[in-house]
Amino acid sequence: MDLGLDGKVALVAGGSSGLGLATAAELAKEGAHVAIGARDKERLEAARDELERVARGRVHATGVDVTDRQAARRWVDEVAAELGALHIVLVSGGSPPIGPASGFEVEDYQAAVDTVLMPAVNLTLAALPHLRAAGWGRLLYVASETASVPIPPLALSGVTRAALVRFAQALAVDVGHDGITVNVLAPGHTRTPPMERAAARLGGDLEEQLARMGHHSAIGRLATPEEIAAVAAFLASERASFVTGAVHAIDGGASIAGPDLPHLTGARKDTYT
Repeated sequence: MDLGLDGKVALVAGGSSGLGLATAAELAKEGAHVAIGARDKERLEAARDELERVARGRVHATGVDVTDRQAARRWVDEVAAELGALHIVLVSGGSPPIGPASGFEVEDYQAAVDTVLMPAVNLTLAALPHLRAAGWGRLLYVASETASVPIPPLALSGVTRAALVRFAQALAVDVGHDGITVNVLAPGHTRTPPMERAAARLGGDLEEQLARMGHHSAIGRLATPEEIAAVAAFLASERASFVTGAVHAIDGGASIAGPDLPHLTGARKDTYT
């Protein structure tokens, strides 16, 4: 399938690892010019080398802290100037701490908003003049399953991702007539470096712990970053021109499998009748 991305310019915030890097690689393979930005210069250089091995277009890598609003806006303008246009913006990275709603102070909620929501809003507002000038645009936000499914121990994630969804949906109406679509990706558990570190902290065999983390879905395993990136690349493509204002759950069916209740799933069907 030709996604129509040849020669398009994509900016990927959080593009040095995980889902951001996997999506940047998919876009690069499709012929897009790809600009990635992240804070960690060592990982950024490694990511640039990885992308250059698969890219059919140009690769641009910049050290940038997207929570620094002025620096982030300069980055957007520099990419558009260097690569001649801007068509696709994907914002990935930035997860708040885990914990229940009452387990945080007001300052923690503010920090979560500043980490997750405001960088996406700021990058979007900086990018919109360039997307409108191009007459074609794709805005993509990588959130998490908390964007659509309440998970009480992930209170900060839920608050910020829900806000991001409402921003994206309102924006979709604003920019639809300009040829710009807006979509939110809501991936479930995915085998990314943070997930591997979380599994390692549990002790024991790493692969066994990762398998346990992924068993509660209709498919019964963790997603790979490439599986999430494939959906992102489609949403960024010409073929997805009528898809906008939506939250796309990519969780292997975890949200429809129901809660993980061993006392029910292991019972005979007539036990409670």
